Amino acid sequence: MISSLDEKLLLNLRQNARISVSDLARKMSVSRSTVQNRLARLEATGVIRGYSVELGAAYAASQVEAHVSIKVVQKLTAQTNRALEAIPQVSQLYSVSGEYDLIAIVQARSLEQLSMILDGIGNLEGVERTNSAVVLETRFRR
Repeated sequence: MISSLDEKLLLNLRQNARISVSDLARKMSVSRSTVQNRLARLEATGVIRGYSVELGAAYAASQVEAHVSIKVVQKLTAQTNRALEAIPQVSQLYSVSGEYDLIAIVQARSLEQLSMILDGIGNLEGVERTNSAVVLETRFRR
């Protein structure tokens, strides 16, 4: 269980994961050692798994994104997951309920590259069929 102070810390990190411990302490009106200890505990308990790069708006706008629903042969699910993880343009992979088993978020430099990636996914051993939806506009992202 995390405290309200931990929640405030996580909120600040979501807004800027590169913020210094000193700046976090000032923003939260606590000591630097309090922030360091809480960060260490959140990391040790797995609440914070890591820190990542958030792409700038101009770069993200230059990318083509698609959501790919994937129906998988059940006995080959683990193998298919590994194959999808090996594709650098697959940024996220979700296991879902319903007609399809997985949803992959694919990001490409162009429609041509996206088409090649989608063909590759469709040809993976264990993939029965796919259904793709190209993102036309991102209204908001949290």
